[in-house]
Amino acid sequence: MDPTRALGASKRKGTAESNCAIDGEMSLQITRKASERGFDSEPIGSTGNSLWFSNTQKIAKQWVRSPAIAASILLIWLMSLLPVAAAAESPNPVPPGTVITRTNWQQYKQYMTDGMQALFAGTSFWKFPPDFQVVVGPTHHYPRPPLFLKETAQYASQVKIVDLPDGRHTIRDYVAGLPFPDPKEPLKGWKLLVDDWYTYAPHILCNDACGFTFVDRFGNISRDQWWFVQRIQSHIADPGYSTVETPGTFMTANFYIVSPEEAKYTTLLDVYYEPMERTENSFLFIPALRRSLRLSVGARCSPALGSDFTIDDTRYGAFNGNPSRFDATFVGDRSVLEMPDPDNHLSGDDTHFYQPLFFPKPEVGKWEVRDSWVINAKRVPSERAGYCYGSRVLYVDKEAYSAIWAELYDSQGKLWKIDYDPQGQVNVPGVGREWSNTGWGVMMDVQNAHLTRVHLSGAGRGRQANSNCRNLDGHDFTNLDRWSSVRGLAEIVR
Repeated sequence: MDPTRALGASKRKGTAESNCAIDGEMSLQITRKASERGFDSEPIGSTGNSLWFSNTQKIAKQWVRSPAIAASILLIWLMSLLPVAAAAESPNPVPPGTVITRTNWQQYKQYMTDGMQALFAGTSFWKFPPDFQVVVGPTHHYPRPPLFLKETAQYASQVKIVDLPDGRHTIRDYVAGLPFPDPKEPLKGWKLLVDDWYTYAPHILCNDACGFTFVDRFGNISRDQWWFVQRIQSHIADPGYSTVETPGTFMTANFYIVSPEEAKYTTLLDVYYEPMERTENSFLFIPALRRSLRLSVGARCSPALGSDFTIDDTRYGAFNGNPSRFDATFVGDRSVLEMPDPDNHLSGDDTHFYQPLFFPKPEVGKWEVRDSWVINAKRVPSERAGYCYGSRVLYVDKEAYSAIWAELYDSQGKLWKIDYDPQGQVNVPGVGREWSNTGWGVMMDVQNAHLTRVHLSGAGRGRQANSNCRNLDGHDFTNLDRWSSVRGLAEIVR
């Protein structure tokens, strides 16, 4: 066992057992519009994680004396709660083959986010075109990787929520897996935000054919292209890697522009630290200056590489704001349409998308009705002054623990942006096809009438993971110093 995993296991030894039972899924149907949700947060207390699997630990110890066998029984039971076969079908409230259009969409609006309903209704500048179609397919299962599930079972019970003096929250004793696999009140919404933050992602994600398409209110279109390297450096849950690669660093994300020529070599590097409450940093390399600048904390609201996304908007989910800076209220349960398995070959080709909105045509993929938790996240009062968004409504998929859809509201509570985050299936060596950050996405600014379409797939392939990043078109994106550290910025113009 690797020393970091062994340390986490030793911390967990002696944890008291509880008699917490697994609750059934709530059936609350959310039909209110976001304006009726009451964006003011409730007073927040402090709590540790629910010991949701402790009864099984107790039973296992009664059945067998061997700790190894008991642990195996626990893991088998945990996996039995989740789908056992990747992409297996489940009952679908909307029959597969159903085609939703501008003429019949109201029959199915209960399965749409508020943002998607607005696009169908045409109540804002951006709207679905008359020939837009949503072709519904079967709802599939996309279980998390076995090691991620195993580490959830091993470590979730030891995770603690800690209140900070400035009104923020953070966590302690988190090792790997989901921190809160069975989130409950109090702080259910915030626990889901933390789960979204730490949900599974491959150790390394990369591609050298990503890009933005920009559209303004007059229909003018421009594009750029960039390379992308994301590296998880703590809480790693892929086989063959240590849990911690770089102590004190959680994750880095590198955006390296290759076109247009006037922006070539411009690079944005985001660095996120451990523990979670440490202030994240963003570094911008400016070719004309031949050096990098560290951006201020206020730059979290600035356009990311000139797009409609801010730095806080997206990574491998529709939230990149650091949970310790936010409160989150649980709104309810809702089933919504998502496209979790788009064709990665087509996602990078604009001709397979309805324009000017850049939502996909049916050949890109089928939509699925998927169960989600709805949460409303907003900055804590001590961090709220000068922040761009008043609130962010996230639809967190109950299987992926990741939000594809989001609605962003300004400080007056008016809808500002609708976000469909790029997510899909990535081939992870030694693991299989896993739900992560790939495919297509769109950020629509409904107040200022412009949008950014993003594709993370191109050159006939989706994002690559782990060892597949070692020689991608001659580039070694697994080189930590070059692509995943601040010192690598100094090598750009060499």
